[in-house]
This record gives sequence, C-alpha cells and structure tokens, in this order.
Amino acid sequence: MAPVRAALEEILLGHEPNPALIVDRQWELIRGNGAALTLLTEGVAPELLEPPVNAMRLSLHPDGLAPRILNFGEWSEHLLARLRREALLSQDPALAELEREVLCYPGVTRGNETPDPAEMLFVPLRLRAAGDELSLFSTLATFGTALDVTLEELAIETFFPADENTRVALREHARKRLPAR
Repeated sequence: MAPVRAALEEILLGHEPNPALIVDRQWELIRGNGAALTLLTEGVAPELLEPPVNAMRLSLHPDGLAPRILNFGEWSEHLLARLRREALLSQDPALAELEREVLCYPGVTRGNETPDPAEMLFVPLRLRAAGDELSLFSTLATFGTALDVTLEELAIETFFPADENTRVALREHARKRLPAR
C-alpha cells in the first residue's frame, strides 16, 4: 500500500491550490489537502470535525457547510441524488441510514431545484469562504484496477474553479496558507 499512499498524497498536494479529498464508500473523510481542509472546515461546528468526519454530513448539516453554500437547494439535491444512487447500488445499510439522516436536515431537498440538465454542464458548489464567493465543480476518480477491497472503496474528489474569480481567490488563499516555493 505504500506506493498507493504516496500516489494519493501526490494527487492531493499536486492539486493545490484547489481543494481535493479522499473519501471512502460511506463518505468518511480519509484525507484532504490543505485547500480542502481550510475551505471546507471554516465555521463548522467542532463536533462535525471529530473523527470519523463524514463529508456528506459536513456538507449538508446546518452546523456544517450548509450556511455558507449559496446554492444549497441545488447542491443538496445533487449530493442527495449521488447518495441515494450509491445506497441503492451497494445496498449498504450505513448509506441508507446516512440518506435518512440528511433528509431530516433543514433545507435539504429531493427535487425541483436543479435546472434543466440541458442548460448545465455540471452542478457548481457555490461557497462563501473567507469573504469570497467561490464557484467550484468537482470530478471523482476511483481505482479501476484495484484488487484490494479497501482501495476499491476509495474515491478522490478534486474541485476546480468554475470561474476566473474563484481561480484567483484560491491562489490567494494558498499564498497566505502555504510557504513560498
């Protein structure tokens, strides 16, 4: 596993100044780069940051990121659809329970918030962070040739700026956070 851990670390570090996370099948945060940990934990209740940290809960809980997500209805619908799909495909009771839990959070919606898919390429995460309004889209990567079940259950979510203002803001956040190279 040492080469895999090194590769994962390289992906996280190489993705700076943009946020990147590694989560397991149940959305538990395994690791995040500095950008992710800084942007996604700002103002979050300490109890949501106690291990194991669940990325879905962190995103949608009213004491988590929810108050800073500017398009919360649209974003929660998007995440809920992903969670529902994964719960159905895996038949994992923990995912089904997580879905039931997040459906009880205020403002989490099942539908009618997402614009017509023909009008969009992706659902952005519009997030207020350190005084800036960021607009991000994400990609998910998994290990396609994994023979180890633990490795097979990992997903790397990398976020990218959806506009130039976000690109500049992320670079500025990194400049303040990271030592000069």
